[in-house]
Amino acid sequence: MTPRVRRLPLVAVAGLAAVTLAVGTGCSNTPPPPLVTSPVAQTSPSKSPEVNELVLGVDAVGSGGLNPHALADQNRTATVLAQLMLPSAFRPGPDGVPQLDRTLMTSAEVTRSEPFTVTYTLRHEASWSDGAPIAAEDFVYLYERMRSEPGVADPAGYRLINKVNSRGGGKTVEVVFTKPYPGWRSLFSNLLPAHLLKDAPGGWARALADSYPTSGGPFSLNSLDRGRGEIVLERNDRYWDRPAALERIVLRAADHGGLARAVDSGDDQAALLRADAISMNTMRALTGVRLGVVPRATVAQVLLRPSSPRLADAKVRAAVAAALDRPALIAAGTGGGPGADLVANAQVLPPSAPAYAATAPAAGVPVRPDPEAVRRLLTEAGYTRTAGTWIRDNQPLSLVIAAPEKQEPYPALAALAQRQLAAAGIEARVIAVDPDRLFGQLLAGDAGSGADQVVDIALVPRPVGGDGATALASAFGCRVELPGGSQQSPPNPAGFCDPALQPVIEAALTGATPLADALGRVEPVLWQQSVAIPLFQLTDVLVTRPEAVNVAEGPPLATPFANAAQWRRKPR
Repeated sequence: MTPRVRRLPLVAVAGLAAVTLAVGTGCSNTPPPPLVTSPVAQTSPSKSPEVNELVLGVDAVGSGGLNPHALADQNRTATVLAQLMLPSAFRPGPDGVPQLDRTLMTSAEVTRSEPFTVTYTLRHEASWSDGAPIAAEDFVYLYERMRSEPGVADPAGYRLINKVNSRGGGKTVEVVFTKPYPGWRSLFSNLLPAHLLKDAPGGWARALADSYPTSGGPFSLNSLDRGRGEIVLERNDRYWDRPAALERIVLRAADHGGLARAVDSGDDQAALLRADAISMNTMRALTGVRLGVVPRATVAQVLLRPSSPRLADAKVRAAVAAALDRPALIAAGTGGGPGADLVANAQVLPPSAPAYAATAPAAGVPVRPDPEAVRRLLTEAGYTRTAGTWIRDNQPLSLVIAAPEKQEPYPALAALAQRQLAAAGIEARVIAVDPDRLFGQLLAGDAGSGADQVVDIALVPRPVGGDGATALASAFGCRVELPGGSQQSPPNPAGFCDPALQPVIEAALTGATPLADALGRVEPVLWQQSVAIPLFQLTDVLVTRPEAVNVAEGPPLATPFANAAQWRRKPR
């Protein structure tokens, strides 16, 4: 980094010139004194110390919003900024188990069993960087939005809340549930500034669309330049707890070759990328660096949506599943990188979770396209193959495959799935949809433009970083009556509801049935019904130079930024 040089203000220079002129003209008959070069003049200007910053290269700053609670915004940038700037009641500990975040909270505990009540006590000095206190209104705002908005991540726990009470000037929050909820520690992570967002234009859909209005963490957002591919975060001087060791963190985007060169030269002290086999070999060839694998809290999946009239028949869904080449989709999505070692063979828990166990039956999702199964299942469903196309009632089987626009790997996977289906005689077209519209409308039962925009198949992310029972109910549970009886919750993105499974799912959510027992009953049905085909867990690679001190993989299903307040940069 080029040192900054102190320069005299123009006013000071002008003043100095005026004094010199006065001295030179004060006695017109006296020659001016000889010019003497002082030792000070011979010394180069003093250099200010380098800014205490760390530069971390990334392979993309990415498009999309920054709301970590929106399914549309399940991207690395949103996750990183949330960890650095949004306060949470609990955060993953070293073993991944939620621990009370004592930078924000003094306590959080179950204070009543009937009705089930949890009381949170916040630190009095905790405040947003604009001076507003972090308080009960932030809990209320998040609860109200998560229970009723379509396209939110893991909303099932919030839908068990009956009311949120404020005590002690907003610093004591009493949350009353309709039923017991063992997963309550997964709630109220990444609190949002209610005082700025609740009346903001565009409402929830535009909350944190492209910036952060304030910070409640150790860093604040100085700039986010998607065109240049750069994010600059600075130490939040109004943070009430121990200040961050670094003054600045810079995220700088480049392709994988550029990242390798920047790390090798020391221009970047670390890098975080979703590496394929080629870039992994490039990074391994660098000298003096450390490589670590960082599984994301996201699983890539294919949804075969029963709510679509074209896929309402389980035999048709099974035929579509038999036409897909799942290993080819996984290979294309991972590129042979570390994600290839985290193939998702379970419907709910991710491969990196300690309790993960494969549940896919040997005869479940086919390991390769099965043309004979496609023929048999579609024939049983009333289709005949004519001129290479499957037809029923004079209508071809023509499907719509959707993926969130500009969010790789999903559009590329959707295009590959379309080619696989075409090879089996199943017509399909791909639509790349604005993520907010995809999750907030098309996958929430609001086609908007008519039947031609009903999504049959979706290539989308599924968040997996929270409570397992909550993930099960959020991804596959039926719509429920919200407390107060005024409305139902939005449907899940899969458009799936099995009344026979719903009591089992609800029993897991409320702790009446252990999660393992519930999964043992639910997952075989999900595989058999061909509702979702999980592919792989997205995985990053962290590359660090020796001068990047305390930069490590972080807790399970978190990111390296979980402890960014302790990062330091050691001189080379």
